[in-house]
Amino acid sequence: MDNEQRTSHLSDAQRLDWLRLIRSDNVGPRTFRSLVNHFGSARAALERLPDLARRGGAARPGRIVSEHEAHLELTASKRLGVSLIAPGELGYPPRLALIEDAPPLLGIRGAPDALMRPMIAIVGSRNASGVGLKFAGALARDLGVAGFVIASGLARGIDQAAHRASLGSGTVAVLAGGHDKIYPPEHDELLAAILGEGGAAISEMPLGHVPRARDFPRRNRLISGVALGVAVIEAAYRSGSLITARIAAEQGRDVFAVPGSPLDPRAAGTNDLIKQGAQLITEAADIVTAVAPILERPIELPSREPDEAAPIDEPGSGDRARVTSLLGPSPIGLDDLVRLAGVSPAVARTVLLELELAGRLERHGGGLVSLL
Repeated sequence: MDNEQRTSHLSDAQRLDWLRLIRSDNVGPRTFRSLVNHFGSARAALERLPDLARRGGAARPGRIVSEHEAHLELTASKRLGVSLIAPGELGYPPRLALIEDAPPLLGIRGAPDALMRPMIAIVGSRNASGVGLKFAGALARDLGVAGFVIASGLARGIDQAAHRASLGSGTVAVLAGGHDKIYPPEHDELLAAILGEGGAAISEMPLGHVPRARDFPRRNRLISGVALGVAVIEAAYRSGSLITARIAAEQGRDVFAVPGSPLDPRAAGTNDLIKQGAQLITEAADIVTAVAPILERPIELPSREPDEAAPIDEPGSGDRARVTSLLGPSPIGLDDLVRLAGVSPAVARTVLLELELAGRLERHGGGLVSLL
Protein backbone atom coordinates (compact mmCIF):
# COMPACT_ATOMS: atom_id res chain seq x y z
CA MET A 1 0.00 0.00 0.00
CA ASP A 2 1.31 3.44 -0.87
CA ASN A 3 2.26 5.51 2.18
CA GLU A 4 -0.16 8.21 1.04
CA GLN A 5 -3.06 5.82 1.47
CA ARG A 6 -1.75 3.88 4.47
CA THR A 7 -1.71 6.87 6.84
CA SER A 8 -4.89 7.62 8.77
CA HIS A 9 -4.11 11.32 8.55
CA LEU A 10 -3.01 13.17 5.42
CA SER A 11 -0.10 15.55 5.64
CA ASP A 12 -0.72 19.16 4.61
CA ALA A 13 1.08 18.53 1.32
CA GLN A 14 -0.94 15.41 0.58
CA ARG A 15 -4.23 17.14 1.39
CA LEU A 16 -3.29 19.94 -1.01
CA ASP A 17 -2.48 17.43 -3.77
CA TRP A 18 -5.71 15.49 -3.16
CA LEU A 19 -7.73 18.70 -3.34
CA ARG A 20 -6.01 19.79 -6.56
CA LEU A 21 -6.69 16.41 -8.17
CA ILE A 22 -10.36 16.03 -7.20
CA ARG A 23 -11.13 19.62 -8.24
CA SER A 24 -9.47 19.25 -11.67
CA ASP A 25 -11.58 18.82 -14.82
CA ASN A 26 -13.06 15.38 -15.54
CA VAL A 27 -11.83 13.91 -12.25
CA GLY A 28 -14.61 12.43 -10.13
CA PRO A 29 -14.31 10.13 -7.10
CA ARG A 30 -13.90 6.94 -9.15
CA THR A 31 -11.39 8.56 -11.51
CA PHE A 32 -9.49 9.95 -8.53
CA ARG A 33 -9.09 6.49 -7.07
CA SER A 34 -8.10 4.99 -10.42
CA LEU A 35 -5.49 7.68 -10.98
CA VAL A 36 -3.94 7.37 -7.54
CA ASN A 37 -4.02 3.58 -7.71
CA HIS A 38 -2.31 3.71 -11.09
CA PHE A 39 0.37 6.29 -10.39
CA GLY A 40 0.88 5.76 -6.67
CA SER A 41 0.07 9.27 -5.41
CA ALA A 42 -2.06 12.30 -6.19
CA ARG A 43 1.02 14.35 -7.02
CA ALA A 44 2.24 11.84 -9.60
CA ALA A 45 -1.26 11.69 -11.10
CA LEU A 46 -1.39 15.48 -11.42
CA GLU A 47 1.80 15.43 -13.46
CA ARG A 48 0.33 12.91 -15.90
CA LEU A 49 -3.14 14.46 -16.40
CA PRO A 50 -2.31 16.54 -19.53
CA ASP A 51 -0.71 13.60 -21.32
CA LEU A 52 -3.55 11.23 -20.44
CA ALA A 53 -6.18 13.70 -21.67
CA ARG A 54 -4.28 14.27 -24.92
CA ARG A 55 -4.02 10.55 -25.60
CA GLY A 56 -7.74 10.19 -24.83
CA GLY A 57 -8.55 12.55 -27.69
CA ALA A 58 -8.99 15.89 -25.88
CA ALA A 59 -8.44 18.91 -28.12
CA ARG A 60 -6.83 20.67 -25.19
CA PRO A 61 -5.90 19.57 -21.64
CA GLY A 62 -8.55 20.00 -18.98
CA ARG A 63 -8.08 22.56 -16.28
CA ILE A 64 -5.80 21.46 -13.44
CA VAL A 65 -6.31 23.30 -10.18
CA SER A 66 -3.18 25.15 -9.09
CA GLU A 67 -1.57 25.02 -5.66
CA HIS A 68 -2.60 28.64 -5.13
CA GLU A 69 -6.27 27.89 -5.88
CA ALA A 70 -6.22 24.87 -3.57
CA HIS A 71 -4.65 26.96 -0.79
CA LEU A 72 -7.39 29.55 -1.21
CA GLU A 73 -10.11 26.90 -0.89
CA LEU A 74 -8.51 25.39 2.19
CA THR A 75 -8.20 28.82 3.81
CA ALA A 76 -11.78 29.84 2.97
CA SER A 77 -13.10 26.49 4.22
CA LYS A 78 -11.24 26.84 7.52
CA ARG A 79 -12.62 30.35 7.93
CA LEU A 80 -16.18 28.97 7.63
CA GLY A 81 -15.44 26.11 10.03
CA VAL A 82 -15.32 23.46 7.30
CA SER A 83 -12.71 20.70 7.44
CA LEU A 84 -11.77 18.77 4.30
CA ILE A 85 -11.15 15.22 5.44
CA ALA A 86 -10.22 11.91 3.81
CA PRO A 87 -11.61 8.41 4.47
CA GLY A 88 -10.23 7.07 7.73
CA GLU A 89 -9.86 10.48 9.36
CA LEU A 90 -12.04 11.57 12.28
CA GLY A 91 -15.40 12.76 11.02
CA TYR A 92 -15.45 10.79 7.77
CA PRO A 93 -18.51 8.52 8.10
CA PRO A 94 -17.18 4.95 8.18
CA ARG A 95 -19.92 3.48 5.99
CA LEU A 96 -19.56 6.23 3.40
CA ALA A 97 -15.92 5.24 2.98
CA LEU A 98 -17.10 1.78 1.87
CA ILE A 99 -18.89 2.90 -1.30
CA GLU A 100 -16.99 2.74 -4.59
CA ASP A 101 -17.47 6.44 -5.36
CA ALA A 102 -16.80 7.82 -1.90
CA PRO A 103 -15.56 11.43 -2.01
CA PRO A 104 -11.76 11.52 -1.59
CA LEU A 105 -12.21 14.71 0.45
CA LEU A 106 -15.42 15.47 2.32
CA GLY A 107 -16.20 18.93 3.67
CA ILE A 108 -17.60 18.61 7.18
CA ARG A 109 -18.91 21.30 9.48
CA GLY A 110 -20.06 20.74 13.03
CA ALA A 111 -19.39 17.87 15.42
CA PRO A 112 -17.29 15.06 13.90
CA ASP A 113 -18.51 12.63 16.55
CA ALA A 114 -22.03 12.73 15.11
CA LEU A 115 -20.66 11.42 11.82
CA MET A 116 -18.97 8.45 13.48
CA ARG A 117 -22.13 7.09 15.08
CA PRO A 118 -24.63 4.68 13.42
CA MET A 119 -26.99 6.58 11.11
CA ILE A 120 -30.38 6.02 9.56
CA ALA A 121 -31.42 8.19 6.61
CA ILE A 122 -34.98 9.53 6.38
CA VAL A 123 -36.15 11.01 3.08
CA GLY A 124 -39.45 11.77 1.41
CA SER A 125 -41.73 14.20 -0.34
CA ARG A 126 -41.04 17.94 -0.30
CA ASN A 127 -44.81 18.44 -0.61
CA ALA A 128 -45.57 16.15 2.30
CA SER A 129 -48.95 15.64 3.93
CA GLY A 130 -49.58 16.51 7.56
CA VAL A 131 -49.68 12.81 8.41
CA GLY A 132 -46.37 12.24 6.64
CA LEU A 133 -44.68 15.09 8.50
CA LYS A 134 -46.01 13.82 11.82
CA PHE A 135 -44.79 10.28 11.16
CA ALA A 136 -41.36 11.52 10.02
CA GLY A 137 -40.95 13.44 13.27
CA ALA A 138 -42.06 10.50 15.41
CA LEU A 139 -39.78 8.08 13.55
CA ALA A 140 -36.77 10.40 13.86
CA ARG A 141 -37.35 10.97 17.59
CA ASP A 142 -37.75 7.26 18.34
CA LEU A 143 -34.65 6.34 16.34
CA GLY A 144 -32.75 9.06 18.18
CA VAL A 145 -33.77 7.57 21.53
CA ALA A 146 -32.52 4.21 20.24
CA GLY A 147 -29.10 5.77 19.64
CA PHE A 148 -29.17 6.56 15.92
CA VAL A 149 -28.16 9.79 14.22
CA ILE A 150 -30.62 10.88 11.52
CA ALA A 151 -29.26 11.79 8.07
CA SER A 152 -31.28 13.71 5.52
CA GLY A 153 -30.97 16.27 2.75
CA LEU A 154 -32.14 19.50 4.44
CA ALA A 155 -34.97 19.74 1.89
CA ARG A 156 -38.50 20.96 2.53
CA GLY A 157 -41.12 18.53 3.73
CA ILE A 158 -40.06 15.17 5.18
CA ASP A 159 -36.35 16.05 5.36
CA GLN A 160 -36.81 19.12 7.52
CA ALA A 161 -39.31 17.33 9.77
CA ALA A 162 -36.79 14.55 10.39
CA HIS A 163 -33.98 17.03 11.08
CA ARG A 164 -36.04 19.10 13.52
CA ALA A 165 -37.25 16.07 15.46
CA SER A 166 -33.70 14.76 15.93
CA LEU A 167 -31.91 18.00 16.88
CA GLY A 168 -31.42 16.82 20.44
CA SER A 169 -30.23 13.29 19.60
CA GLY A 170 -28.08 14.11 16.56
CA THR A 171 -28.75 14.79 12.90
CA VAL A 172 -26.62 15.26 9.78
CA ALA A 173 -27.53 17.51 6.85
CA VAL A 174 -26.17 16.32 3.49
CA LEU A 175 -25.81 19.31 1.16
CA ALA A 176 -26.04 19.40 -2.63
CA GLY A 177 -24.10 22.66 -2.91
CA GLY A 178 -21.17 24.22 -1.13
CA HIS A 179 -21.35 24.85 2.60
CA ASP A 180 -21.99 28.53 1.90
CA LYS A 181 -24.80 27.89 -0.61
CA ILE A 182 -27.62 26.35 1.40
CA TYR A 183 -30.70 25.11 -0.46
CA PRO A 184 -33.42 25.95 0.16
CA PRO A 185 -32.20 29.32 1.49
CA GLU A 186 -34.86 29.48 4.20
CA HIS A 187 -33.26 26.48 5.90
CA ASP A 188 -30.25 28.52 6.98
CA GLU A 189 -31.78 28.71 10.45
CA LEU A 190 -32.42 24.97 10.51
CA LEU A 191 -28.79 24.29 9.60
CA ALA A 192 -27.65 26.68 12.33
CA ALA A 193 -29.81 24.75 14.81
CA ILE A 194 -28.35 21.43 13.64
CA LEU A 195 -24.79 22.68 14.10
CA GLY A 196 -25.63 24.35 17.42
CA GLU A 197 -27.11 21.14 18.84
CA GLY A 198 -24.12 18.89 18.18
CA GLY A 199 -25.06 17.79 14.66
CA ALA A 200 -23.11 18.18 11.44
CA ALA A 201 -23.33 19.08 7.76
CA ILE A 202 -21.37 17.46 4.94
CA SER A 203 -20.74 18.29 1.28
CA GLU A 204 -18.29 17.19 -1.39
CA MET A 205 -18.77 20.42 -3.35
CA PRO A 206 -16.43 23.43 -3.17
CA LEU A 207 -17.45 26.66 -1.48
CA GLY A 208 -19.45 28.87 -3.81
CA HIS A 209 -21.02 25.95 -5.67
CA VAL A 210 -24.74 26.66 -6.20
CA PRO A 211 -26.66 23.36 -6.39
CA ARG A 212 -28.09 22.44 -9.79
CA ALA A 213 -30.66 19.78 -10.62
CA ARG A 214 -27.98 17.23 -11.52
CA ASP A 215 -26.26 17.72 -8.15
CA PHE A 216 -29.13 16.27 -6.13
CA PRO A 217 -28.81 12.63 -7.31
CA ARG A 218 -25.09 12.95 -6.60
CA ARG A 219 -25.97 14.25 -3.12
CA ASN A 220 -28.43 11.41 -2.63
CA ARG A 221 -25.70 8.78 -2.86
CA LEU A 222 -24.09 10.41 0.18
CA ILE A 223 -27.37 10.37 2.13
CA SER A 224 -27.67 6.61 1.65
CA GLY A 225 -23.91 6.08 1.82
CA VAL A 226 -23.54 7.36 5.38
CA ALA A 227 -26.41 5.25 6.67
CA LEU A 228 -27.17 1.68 7.65
CA GLY A 229 -30.51 2.01 5.92
CA VAL A 230 -32.86 4.50 4.27
CA ALA A 231 -36.48 5.08 5.29
CA VAL A 232 -38.74 6.60 2.62
CA ILE A 233 -41.87 8.43 3.76
CA GLU A 234 -44.17 9.61 0.95
CA ALA A 235 -42.61 9.64 -2.49
CA ALA A 236 -44.34 10.12 -5.81
CA TYR A 237 -43.25 8.26 -8.92
CA ARG A 238 -39.98 9.57 -10.40
CA SER A 239 -39.15 11.50 -7.21
CA GLY A 240 -35.70 12.17 -5.83
CA SER A 241 -36.48 9.99 -2.83
CA LEU A 242 -36.90 6.98 -5.10
CA ILE A 243 -33.49 7.76 -6.61
CA THR A 244 -32.07 7.66 -3.09
CA ALA A 245 -33.81 4.32 -2.47
CA ARG A 246 -32.42 2.86 -5.70
CA ILE A 247 -28.89 4.02 -4.88
CA ALA A 248 -29.24 2.65 -1.35
CA ALA A 249 -30.13 -0.78 -2.72
CA GLU A 250 -27.12 -0.65 -5.08
CA GLN A 251 -24.91 0.21 -2.11
CA GLY A 252 -26.23 -2.76 -0.15
CA ARG A 253 -28.18 -0.64 2.33
CA ASP A 254 -31.52 -1.64 3.82
CA VAL A 255 -34.45 0.16 2.19
CA PHE A 256 -37.53 0.82 4.31
CA ALA A 257 -40.83 2.25 3.09
CA VAL A 258 -43.88 3.57 4.90
CA PRO A 259 -47.12 2.46 3.21
CA GLY A 260 -49.74 5.02 2.29
CA SER A 261 -53.18 5.35 0.78
CA PRO A 262 -53.44 4.12 -2.82
CA LEU A 263 -55.49 7.26 -3.47
CA ASP A 264 -52.65 9.60 -2.49
CA PRO A 265 -50.12 10.15 -5.31
CA ARG A 266 -47.54 11.03 -2.67
CA ALA A 267 -47.63 7.40 -1.54
CA ALA A 268 -47.42 5.84 -5.01
CA GLY A 269 -43.64 5.58 -4.93
CA THR A 270 -43.39 4.15 -1.43
CA ASN A 271 -46.12 1.59 -2.10
CA ASP A 272 -44.28 0.56 -5.24
CA LEU A 273 -41.03 0.20 -3.27
CA ILE A 274 -42.79 -2.27 -0.99
CA LYS A 275 -43.99 -4.25 -4.01
CA GLN A 276 -40.38 -4.38 -5.21
CA GLY A 277 -39.12 -5.80 -1.91
CA ALA A 278 -38.47 -2.81 0.35
CA GLN A 279 -39.16 -3.54 4.02
CA LEU A 280 -42.53 -2.23 5.15
CA ILE A 281 -42.27 -0.22 8.37
CA THR A 282 -44.82 1.32 10.67
CA GLU A 283 -42.58 2.20 13.62
CA ALA A 284 -38.94 2.72 14.57
CA ALA A 285 -38.74 -0.76 16.11
CA ASP A 286 -39.03 -2.26 12.62
CA ILE A 287 -35.84 -0.48 11.56
CA VAL A 288 -33.97 -1.20 14.80
CA THR A 289 -34.72 -4.92 14.46
CA ALA A 290 -33.57 -4.99 10.83
CA VAL A 291 -30.23 -3.24 11.37
CA ALA A 292 -29.33 -4.82 14.72
CA PRO A 293 -27.34 -7.68 13.10
CA ILE A 294 -25.28 -5.16 11.12
CA LEU A 295 -24.30 -3.29 14.28
CA GLU A 296 -22.90 -6.51 15.77
CA ARG A 297 -20.28 -6.60 13.02
CA PRO A 298 -17.40 -4.12 13.08
CA ILE A 299 -17.22 -1.76 10.12
CA GLU A 300 -13.84 -2.07 8.47
CA LEU A 301 -12.53 0.57 6.09
CA PRO A 302 -11.14 -0.64 2.77
CA SER A 303 -7.58 0.21 1.85
CA ARG A 304 -7.58 3.47 -0.06
CA GLU A 305 -4.73 2.53 -2.36
CA PRO A 306 -3.02 -0.71 -3.44
CA ASP A 307 -0.08 -2.23 -1.61
CA GLU A 308 2.16 -0.78 -4.25
CA ALA A 309 1.65 1.53 -7.17
CA ALA A 310 0.40 -0.55 -10.09
CA PRO A 311 2.94 -0.94 -12.86
CA ILE A 312 2.23 1.50 -15.64
CA ASP A 313 1.48 -0.58 -18.71
CA GLU A 314 1.27 1.93 -21.55
CA PRO A 315 -1.15 0.96 -24.34
CA GLY A 316 0.01 0.86 -27.92
CA SER A 317 -2.00 2.58 -30.64
CA GLY A 318 -3.56 -0.72 -31.66
CA ASP A 319 -4.57 -1.50 -28.07
CA ARG A 320 -6.12 1.93 -27.67
CA ALA A 321 -8.08 1.59 -30.91
CA ARG A 322 -9.41 -1.87 -29.99
CA VAL A 323 -10.62 -0.80 -26.55
CA THR A 324 -12.18 2.42 -27.86
CA SER A 325 -13.94 0.62 -30.70
CA LEU A 326 -15.72 -1.61 -28.19
CA LEU A 327 -17.16 1.34 -26.30
CA GLY A 328 -20.46 2.98 -27.14
CA PRO A 329 -23.56 4.43 -25.46
CA SER A 330 -24.40 1.08 -23.83
CA PRO A 331 -22.47 0.39 -20.59
CA ILE A 332 -19.88 -2.41 -20.59
CA GLY A 333 -17.70 -3.85 -17.83
CA LEU A 334 -13.91 -3.89 -17.61
CA ASP A 335 -13.72 -7.70 -17.72
CA ASP A 336 -15.62 -7.76 -21.01
CA LEU A 337 -13.40 -5.04 -22.48
CA VAL A 338 -10.27 -6.95 -21.51
CA ARG A 339 -11.59 -10.20 -22.99
CA LEU A 340 -12.94 -8.72 -26.22
CA ALA A 341 -10.00 -6.39 -26.89
CA GLY A 342 -7.37 -8.97 -25.95
CA VAL A 343 -5.46 -6.52 -23.74
CA SER A 344 -4.31 -6.63 -20.13
CA PRO A 345 -6.49 -5.08 -17.40
CA ALA A 346 -3.79 -2.45 -16.82
CA VAL A 347 -3.90 -1.38 -20.48
CA ALA A 348 -7.71 -1.24 -20.50
CA ARG A 349 -7.76 0.85 -17.32
CA THR A 350 -5.22 3.26 -18.79
CA VAL A 351 -7.28 3.76 -21.96
CA LEU A 352 -10.40 4.37 -19.85
CA LEU A 353 -8.53 6.96 -17.78
CA GLU A 354 -7.39 8.72 -20.95
CA LEU A 355 -10.93 8.83 -22.32
CA GLU A 356 -12.38 10.02 -19.03
CA LEU A 357 -9.86 12.83 -18.67
CA ALA A 358 -10.71 13.84 -22.23
CA GLY A 359 -14.38 14.12 -21.17
CA ARG A 360 -15.42 11.24 -23.42
CA LEU A 361 -16.25 8.52 -20.86
CA GLU A 362 -19.11 8.05 -18.40
CA ARG A 363 -18.87 5.71 -15.43
CA HIS A 364 -21.90 3.82 -14.10
CA GLY A 365 -22.62 1.71 -11.05
CA GLY A 366 -21.17 -1.78 -10.86
CA GLY A 367 -17.96 -0.80 -12.64
CA LEU A 368 -19.66 -0.26 -16.01
CA VAL A 369 -18.52 2.42 -18.48
CA SER A 370 -19.87 3.94 -21.69
CA LEU A 371 -18.71 6.43 -24.30
CA LEU A 372 -20.19 9.91 -24.30
